[in-house]
Amino acid sequence: MRAIIQRAAAGGVKTAGKEEKIGKGFVILLGIGYDDTEADADYIAEKTADMRIFSDENDKFNYSIRDINGEALVISQFTLYADTLKGRRPDFTKAARPDKAIPLYEHFCKKLAELGITVKTGIFGASMQVEIHNDGPVTIFIDSRQKIRHSSTEKQ
Repeated sequence: MRAIIQRAAAGGVKTAGKEEKIGKGFVILLGIGYDDTEADADYIAEKTADMRIFSDENDKFNYSIRDINGEALVISQFTLYADTLKGRRPDFTKAARPDKAIPLYEHFCKKLAELGITVKTGIFGASMQVEIHNDGPVTIFIDSRQKIRHSSTEKQ
């Protein structure tokens, strides 16, 4: 699972018939791979909830989204699994199909909410207009596979 986390002063998403907005918090672009599991979703959610990228009075990254009572806007983003190695058209075969991705997307959102974060979403698979007021700008990339690689190198 991959997430682009953007610290935002505000954000929003519009789709046919639905509009959601957040204030200070995160706009999270979430990509789900074909081999991802609920463990991947839990890992990304927990990292996101505790990531200290909001500034304190000394302009140091000391506060998490929970510390500031921020909100999260979660947008499904299968294009995070684009393979651009060959040709000019990206290959998305590493992205999960909707029958697998939707439950994992929903699990991720539910996990964030269980961790005390107000969560708003777009509509999975819909064409959306996303508005991000990136604060900083601060943009963080998390890949759940990095945890697996890191864990295996620690054992050596």
